[in-house]
Amino acid sequence: MHKQFQVKTILQNLLTVILFLLIFPGCIAPGNKSSGPVRYTNPLPVALGDPFILSASDGKYYMYGTGGVEKGFGAYSSNNLADWQYEGQVYSGDTPESWTLKNYWAPEVYEIDGKYYMFFSADWKVNPTNESENFRIGVAVADKPIGPFKELSDKPLFDPGYPIIDANILKHKGKTYLYYSRCCYKNPVESEVAEWARSQNLFDEIEESWVYGVEISNDFTSVIGEPVLLLQPPSKMSDLQTEWESRSVTNGEVNRRWTEGSFAFEHGGKIYMMYSANFFGGQNYAVGYAVSDNPLGPFVKAGNNPILEKNRDGGGNVTGTGHNMMFRLKGSEKMYTVYHGRTCKTGEERVVFIDELKMDEKGVLSVDGPSTSEKEL
Repeated sequence: MHKQFQVKTILQNLLTVILFLLIFPGCIAPGNKSSGPVRYTNPLPVALGDPFILSASDGKYYMYGTGGVEKGFGAYSSNNLADWQYEGQVYSGDTPESWTLKNYWAPEVYEIDGKYYMFFSADWKVNPTNESENFRIGVAVADKPIGPFKELSDKPLFDPGYPIIDANILKHKGKTYLYYSRCCYKNPVESEVAEWARSQNLFDEIEESWVYGVEISNDFTSVIGEPVLLLQPPSKMSDLQTEWESRSVTNGEVNRRWTEGSFAFEHGGKIYMMYSANFFGGQNYAVGYAVSDNPLGPFVKAGNNPILEKNRDGGGNVTGTGHNMMFRLKGSEKMYTVYHGRTCKTGEERVVFIDELKMDEKGVLSVDGPSTSEKEL
């Protein structure tokens, strides 16, 4: 009888606890639940240029970028976007079987059918005319987001006859589209901005980089058709985009205008393409975007550009903001952008920032940054 009473009491107490937890789930012990919203402060403790974040199916975020390792790329992982762990070098170039030589830039990793594909740019070993900029785009694949990544081919994805960088892809209606930037190298362009620069005795010519798009095979081994010019710096001084896209020239910084670091995504039936302008090594690096109904354009630049730029002139300490991409917070529709920048403290070293990317009911993009105060994800 005594044992039956003990068993009955234990069962009653257990039922009481279960009912209590169901009614008051917020009272679970701190060790068994999340401690609340994640808070973070920019810049993150990661020194990379051209950052890219993969929201992987294993529940983690992975970050890749330019720098940090010799002849290749490293990776960082995080469970919450605030705390990052270095995973080591995940891709190594300049090997006997590789087409690459040096200058490993702007890796982007996409998870497709259980595989991880890295698009990147590097100098091509094949250089019969000894070009000082001989960049091409390649693809490497791995079974895990932390590699090791192995090249799909012993040659670049394709050779357009000029140096190209900053590859990114878009899957759209069963097809794959590659976007990239033609380098400024040996691409002098006549425009009213070039005429103005000559009249001011700043530069004799202005070179430009342009963003192109081309369809590629779904196995990432070949191009389909000819590349299409999608974005370039404006040619008229009266163009609303000219001022912010020409600051490196008008400030006498360098004789080049960039349209690079593109990143395309779909939203509301439209294709949004974010891009960076101005000298990547200077203070005026900034981000704008353009919109199209089709993956290969035409793209129309937004009237509220730039949506991300230095805040130094307004009393902040961030400059050189650019080469961004968009990703969504796990379990949420909230959009964020990751990009690199510089601060008074970090000097010339590029460091990583994350800020919320917002879109209003009219499809207008804006960035809540650059920020350096504590924020909540």
